[in-house]
Amino acid sequence: MTTLNRRAILKTGAATAALSVLPRIGFAQEGETETHGLSSFGELKYPPDFKHFDYVSPAAPKGGTLAIQIKQTLGNQNFDTFNTLHVFVLRGDGAAGMTGTFDTLMTGSADEPDALYGLVAKSVRISDDKLTYRFSLRPEARFHDGSRLTAKDVAFSLNILKTKGHPNFSQLLTQMASAEAESEDVLRVQFTPQRSRDLHLIIAGMPIFSERYWQGKDFEASTLEAPLGSGAYKVGRFEVGRYIEFDRVPDYWAKDLPVNVGQNNFGHIRYEYFRDRVVAFEAFKNGTLNYNEEYTSRIWSTGYDFPAIRDGKVKKEEISSDAPATIQGWYFNMRRDTFKDPRIREAIGLAFDFEWTNANIMFGLFKRTTSYFENSDMKALGKPSPEEVALLEPFRGKLPASVFDDPVLPPVSDGSGQDRRHLRRADELLREAGCKREGGTLRLPNGQPFRIEFLDFQPSLQPHTQPFQANLKRLGIDAFSRIVDAAQYQRRMDEYDFDMASRNLVGSSTPGDSLRIVYGSESGKRPGSRNIAGIDDPTVDALIDKIANAKSRQELNIACRALDRVLRSGHYWVPMWYRASEWLAYWDQFSRPATKPRLASGAPGTWWYDAEKAKRIGRG
Repeated sequence: MTTLNRRAILKTGAATAALSVLPRIGFAQEGETETHGLSSFGELKYPPDFKHFDYVSPAAPKGGTLAIQIKQTLGNQNFDTFNTLHVFVLRGDGAAGMTGTFDTLMTGSADEPDALYGLVAKSVRISDDKLTYRFSLRPEARFHDGSRLTAKDVAFSLNILKTKGHPNFSQLLTQMASAEAESEDVLRVQFTPQRSRDLHLIIAGMPIFSERYWQGKDFEASTLEAPLGSGAYKVGRFEVGRYIEFDRVPDYWAKDLPVNVGQNNFGHIRYEYFRDRVVAFEAFKNGTLNYNEEYTSRIWSTGYDFPAIRDGKVKKEEISSDAPATIQGWYFNMRRDTFKDPRIREAIGLAFDFEWTNANIMFGLFKRTTSYFENSDMKALGKPSPEEVALLEPFRGKLPASVFDDPVLPPVSDGSGQDRRHLRRADELLREAGCKREGGTLRLPNGQPFRIEFLDFQPSLQPHTQPFQANLKRLGIDAFSRIVDAAQYQRRMDEYDFDMASRNLVGSSTPGDSLRIVYGSESGKRPGSRNIAGIDDPTVDALIDKIANAKSRQELNIACRALDRVLRSGHYWVPMWYRASEWLAYWDQFSRPATKPRLASGAPGTWWYDAEKAKRIGRG
């Protein structure tokens, strides 16, 4: 679940634990409360007069180049290519890094799970009923062309994202009743009475566009003209589908604000595109890329043995993380009749032997994902608590009995690669669902041969997928992979033209409305949403409402555990694996602050280019 209220150009990690320091709040006019920051439950670590975040180095030098790959996507972005510089609409394949060219009303701290502090907005006044937010804008805020950034620009941005933005943005703004400028420096946002708990954070984290720039332009069109922004970086050189560079704005209007001190340190940030991970790794080895977050266990275990490593020019380290784990799995497209019966979905899951895969392909470095809230207090364990039962009870007649028992777990195999117990049980479930075997072919209840196409845009998962498919073939299912180019893959996913596909979603420390995008019924009916499974369950929708409106972290954890039980009982995916750490490798030309963010790695967003180190390794 991508967190939309942290829009820094570089990932600093996800925060997971709340801090119990209350904000210092002043009072505006009667019926309003004024504050310098926002959070889900009113918790703020930093006071109004803080100078910088604790985990940065205020005197960090500026300069040098960071050369990386895109590792997380947002909006219409694609891992393998780009053909537009507009990432906030459905059309096109958006370029990496574009979010760093836009400012937001507020921005996040990597010390806290959901806190935001003033960027374009210096403060916000909140009505007692929490339905009206008045953001006071800084008069010095400027776009890159020198024009003033006003409340009219922010109102324009919120309204056009609500009506014409990518579904991942527009769906989050449905409970925003209005956004309008009361003056040049005061934005008034009105929420509907049904507002969710975190809507104010979503509003404060949305990108700000120039209304003047977009006059006469089609907001929904693809474009290779960089839209006018106001952020710390602006688009430099690029070649469509190959690379894009961002240049630090030396006179960036907000460079000395507390939320920016010690950050945005690189003079240039360059994203390189590679369609093959092996080629990308070679680019890192030869120095074309100088920073890499590794995801492939085989490369991590055996690939980092090359001259630059042996000479000490490249460093390799593992940084532990307390953040909720990335949620990765093969998702069923339940819009297909093939996968509507949960017994069929469960049977397919029994054919994946994680224990064999982990031992033989992934060097035993991963743990099995069992929960939609893995590595967090939101994960369901044991039998449901009385508080969970109270949330689930109204839906008892519509839920499997397993929801009220220990949560559903994926099978643990004997590690042979073809555990006969699990395959026998899978065969039983398929027969119970009405499938019939004719010779070596399994037929669906409608008489059609059972076929599953695994859709992907790169072959990196084939070593893991092929043994899974081999077990499915033992059950009589014709399972195979279809590797297509990135653009075709994105189109097919947007149109839900697939049987099964893998998806990797970033976990959130404080989930809320973003869950609607991934699991909500309405989301699954719109092209391009992240609800690729097509989950359409009123119970899920109701529990997401409970999560989005939880008034304390305890309430949030209880509601998430209840949702976790329901989702796990639905067998909507075949869960993959996770690790609670980051694997980092980099050319030894960077330095970093002495303090790591309490709830994140800080890499590479708080790092900087070290000219002396670069000179020592011959890259100065």
